[in-house]
Amino acid sequence: MKLNFYKKTLKFKTPAGTSRGVLEDKPSWILFFDKEPLLRGECSVIPGLSPDYFNDEHYENKVRWVCKVYNELDKHDLLTLLSFFSIELQAYPSILFGIETLIYNLNLSAGIDSFESSFSKGQGGIPINGLIWMGSPDQMITQLENKIREGYEIVKLKIGAIEFKKELNVLKFIRDKYAQDIEVRVDANGAYDDPEVRGVLKHLQGLGVHSIEQPIAKGNWKVMKALCREQVIPIALDEELIGVSNTEDKREILKLLNPQYIILKPSLHGGIKGCSEWIELAGAMGVGWWLTSALESNIGLEMIARFAAHFKPKIAQGLGTGGLFTNNFPSRLFIDKGHLFLGDEEK
Repeated sequence: MKLNFYKKTLKFKTPAGTSRGVLEDKPSWILFFDKEPLLRGECSVIPGLSPDYFNDEHYENKVRWVCKVYNELDKHDLLTLLSFFSIELQAYPSILFGIETLIYNLNLSAGIDSFESSFSKGQGGIPINGLIWMGSPDQMITQLENKIREGYEIVKLKIGAIEFKKELNVLKFIRDKYAQDIEVRVDANGAYDDPEVRGVLKHLQGLGVHSIEQPIAKGNWKVMKALCREQVIPIALDEELIGVSNTEDKREILKLLNPQYIILKPSLHGGIKGCSEWIELAGAMGVGWWLTSALESNIGLEMIARFAAHFKPKIAQGLGTGGLFTNNFPSRLFIDKGHLFLGDEEK
């Protein structure tokens, strides 16, 4: 079977607001076999965030190289093949995740499930958070109430794009209406500066917020270390981990900053191999973690869900069903009462 690829532009149903701006669409490159087109992998990028994406031409040339090399190599030992790509694609985590997904699905078609779990067998779900995108306060409250009606007990709000007082009003609404029944996480995507960040954290503490992802921009290690040490509310590192691929560098950043949590996205943080290493190091240091998607289609989402479920997570993961997009792939994923399941049929 020959490996090939094509580009797919995923269209958002509603423009997705983040502290970096508003997304209306995003690109993915789909790896597939010419004789088995449903055996696929996804190389998903977020322009402006993904460390391996500079422009379409540069990225596509690397995807083309992967296909060429794969087609020329001996495929009898898939573990050796994966090891080869893990080394060669360290600087291209999203492409590595794509080839890992493809090989996983190839094994799965032969009855080999490397991440077997009750989830992968369709017998159990994994807890997930409901994501509230940035928007006007009314829009955010509408999203929130929809999530509550759907059975979510944990929600994550994107903050940092509109006036903080308005975001606080949304958080106060949650606490006034739902008391402590709802766990609230927030994701700042590095939106705050050093002088203001502590005031933000104090306000969030007063509202019983569970944690904040990346409160300041990556690279400000002195401030980030202090914030993690002060523990006004738990700090979760996200963008801070992007581009860190060496094992010793990973260990050093965890030791230096000592965060309460790390947030892992295979497309950004070294594929399955890189995330597995982060999880092992975090566990040895008593640092919590959860996995989340980086706006992948259902191809990438299902792979992340299978990977996450293998660890039998108790803490909610940042996953969904790809319902953000108008032109997603059919999927067996479905959500029931804040848990993600793998069904029998694609929808």
